[in-house]
Amino acid sequence: MKIAYFDCFAGAGGDMIVAAMLDAGLNAEFLKAQLATLGLKKLDIKLTKTSRAGLQAMAFVPVAGEQQQHRNLEQITEIISQSKISEQAKKTAITIFTKLAQAEAAVHNKDPRDICFHEVGAIDSIVDIVSASIGLEALGVEKVYCSTLSVGGGTVKCAHGLLPVPAPATAELLKEIPIIGGPIQAELLTPTAAAILTTIVEKFCPLPAMKIETIGYGAGSLQSEDFPNVLRLILGQTATPGLENADSVCLLETNIDDISGELLGFITENLFESGALDVFTTPIYMKHNRPAVRICVICKIEDVQRLERVLFEQGLTFGIRKQILQRSKLARDFVTVTTGFGEIKIKTGSLGGKVVNAKPEFSDCRLAAKKHNVSVKTVLDAAISAYKKDER
Repeated sequence: MKIAYFDCFAGAGGDMIVAAMLDAGLNAEFLKAQLATLGLKKLDIKLTKTSRAGLQAMAFVPVAGEQQQHRNLEQITEIISQSKISEQAKKTAITIFTKLAQAEAAVHNKDPRDICFHEVGAIDSIVDIVSASIGLEALGVEKVYCSTLSVGGGTVKCAHGLLPVPAPATAELLKEIPIIGGPIQAELLTPTAAAILTTIVEKFCPLPAMKIETIGYGAGSLQSEDFPNVLRLILGQTATPGLENADSVCLLETNIDDISGELLGFITENLFESGALDVFTTPIYMKHNRPAVRICVICKIEDVQRLERVLFEQGLTFGIRKQILQRSKLARDFVTVTTGFGEIKIKTGSLGGKVVNAKPEFSDCRLAAKKHNVSVKTVLDAAISAYKKDER
């Protein structure tokens, strides 16, 4: 499976996303021909190789022949819909602009249909969003991943005046998305780029296991001798065919030498209710040979802060260790089988389209066992037998 990874160590702009795609192999003449169908008067695309703090990168600059103007969502949707780009690219681009409209509406307490775009209504932003939508499809990318987003800091001047970084609409788009301030005091992540990435990215995570094929660098407008204002795009194949569902999780752990069994059980339940993927404990010995317990929590990266808060608020520890782990997963699905004890769900795991593991849902088996006054093992065996029979 072909995957893409956006490395946003210096943030991202819409132009940087498109430039990185072009530098990674997107055909420039094909893109220009597609953009010509938008019907934008005297649109010109300037592509240049440039350098940012010693790194060679591609610069993408749309030059509009018509006067820049404000447009609403309906007008922009019409421009995209009447073009001759692919239906998938149209759908992606309209989804991105709809997200922008919703973010602006939330910030300004308006209906999305009443939002008159300022910066993002300009020709260059329309071109950036449509180009990114075209490029994603043209490059044959099936899944998109992205790093934590660097947003910069300080303030930025825009149509609404001097605003904090990230700008309000950008911040609205970044809800539930991992971000980090810096590394410099400037706007590094634009609303356009935030809308593009939060639409096309499936997972914000460290670089996944992959075989790199091409790398593209898209140049930003910020010039600095010691800060490379570029966006890096890495294209390649998943490292292990059939394990396209690989992702990253976080492991939280802490050692506790003064917890009762009752409190430990309560904390475990609380962690699961707060989104933990798994919680397990290990008996250990700490300093002075004191018996203790190590609590380990596996969770999604975006849930780290919430689960850390659960541990800290219970007064269990003064510190939590954490590390990011790569996780390979089988493609999971559920089927239902009929047994003499009723219907039982079976969870299956597939590798390369072939089922390699199947397991009855224990909760279903337990309820059936109680209802029919038999052992759980009897129901488990019946469910597996029914599944194998159905598979034949």
